[in-house]
Amino acid sequence: MISRSPRPDLRGLVLPVGLVIAAEFAVWTYGLRSDSIAAPSEVATAWFGALIDGTLIASTVETLICALAGLTLGFSIGIVIGVMIGVFRLADSLAEVTIESVRPVPPVALIPIALLIYGFGYRLEIAVVAFATIWPAMIFTRSAIRSITPRLFEVAAALDLSFRDKIFKIVIPAALPQIFVALRLSAAVSLIVAVTVEITSNTIGLGHTMMEAQSSLHPDLMLAMLVWIGVIGWMLNQSMLQAQSRLFPYSVADFARGGAR
Repeated sequence: MISRSPRPDLRGLVLPVGLVIAAEFAVWTYGLRSDSIAAPSEVATAWFGALIDGTLIASTVETLICALAGLTLGFSIGIVIGVMIGVFRLADSLAEVTIESVRPVPPVALIPIALLIYGFGYRLEIAVVAFATIWPAMIFTRSAIRSITPRLFEVAAALDLSFRDKIFKIVIPAALPQIFVALRLSAAVSLIVAVTVEITSNTIGLGHTMMEAQSSLHPDLMLAMLVWIGVIGWMLNQSMLQAQSRLFPYSVADFARGGAR
């Protein structure tokens, strides 16, 4: 039986709404206000102010451009590498030391090098995001290919398929569900890394706007940007879940529950 598309459980709103109410009460009752704390009502007001003056939209577009462009580039490279080392055991053996030496490097550690090459701006952020998203795509693709039943390769041999046809008609379709899981993970990573680059060094996007608000002692705007980043991440994950439910309806329920059932 095909499962329905996953829908957000509204019970999950109970905790955040309760925390917002408690924070509002605490700030106005006990005077817990400082250069780093603002009442939720003030945060909401700052968010609407940033929306009206265009700051929110401009910063969001800059962050999403970098995150999605880096995701597209890095994920594509990761799939190509994953297919090659998944299909050819010799390539996997030759690349193992190099991959396992480079993969643990934190993406933010590349910022000084990327700054020397690209300077500030979109290219800096896209390059760092791309590096971060290569690895989930590569690891999931390699694992998916290794788990393909040998009978599919026997069928390919019996049909005398070319290498190209075997990849695009046998390997990738069989590995596609796990590759999509890697895409969900990489999408979250791309947003995290993009905002991190903006906070630490870049001069565009939501992270930079948040740091400017912090340095100018506007905790309401700073927290508004922080909450908005979380909302974007939630919406991104929900959109990926919806796409997954349409593309792979036979397994989306297990993916959504993390295999709990």
